[in-house]
Amino acid sequence: MKADKIKKQASYRDAICSAITAEMKRDISVFIYGIDVADHKRIYGTTKGLLEEFGEKRCFSTPLSEEALAGFGLGAAINGLKPINVHIRVDFLLLAINQIVNMISSFHYGSAGKLKVPLVIRAIIGKGWGQSYQHSKSLHSLFAHIPGLKVVMPTTPKDAKGLLISSIREDNPVIFLEHRFLYDIVDEIGGDNDTIEIGKGKKLTTGSDLTIVATSWMNVEAKEAADILKRKHGVSIEVIDPRTIYPLDEKLIINSVKK
Repeated sequence: MKADKIKKQASYRDAICSAITAEMKRDISVFIYGIDVADHKRIYGTTKGLLEEFGEKRCFSTPLSEEALAGFGLGAAINGLKPINVHIRVDFLLLAINQIVNMISSFHYGSAGKLKVPLVIRAIIGKGWGQSYQHSKSLHSLFAHIPGLKVVMPTTPKDAKGLLISSIREDNPVIFLEHRFLYDIVDEIGGDNDTIEIGKGKKLTTGSDLTIVATSWMNVEAKEAADILKRKHGVSIEVIDPRTIYPLDEKLIINSVKK
């Protein structure tokens, strides 16, 4: 879709919040919920202002029960709403695995295509100071192997906003993974109606000697490695960001490797 004429700069966290705000304004069926969604920290600032603008019926915190939250989201989705369920720790999304694997991912199939499941599950990945081993996982490969789920891992603020808008408008369940290290990165973002196709990757750098395929925060590391190799050793690196793990843009990766 056509981008706004004036390009805006925003942090990754603000890009997430901007996408949710825009979709909640556009579509009254969109609501957001989860543990600490409406508390003073507002999920690292990604839900800032939502409670004040849309009220507690469309933005609310919940008790600590991951499986119940997932089941609640499924019930809302198949009844015409568009829930966004937020998990501040992806590790504990495993407690909802029965709902995700046996119900949410397969409900469209189980209804012979009659029921849609427009549910977005946002989950934060990556380690942090003092987080320990129970709070440092990513789990994207696990979710990508579950038929019926789409798995999104944006790296830039622009991709975060555009892919979250697309995820909210998607009729199938989406696992939307955000690395905590990315929240303070500031870059250009698109407008409130600028979607990015789920399943379409992009090149972050163009090269001819080696292809690196990276996701989320590792693209920051990959680009730095590519710069060092070019400056110090004359090696030309092509860095590919799939942006979505499933569906995966295999053609982009294969064409890069063939070079």
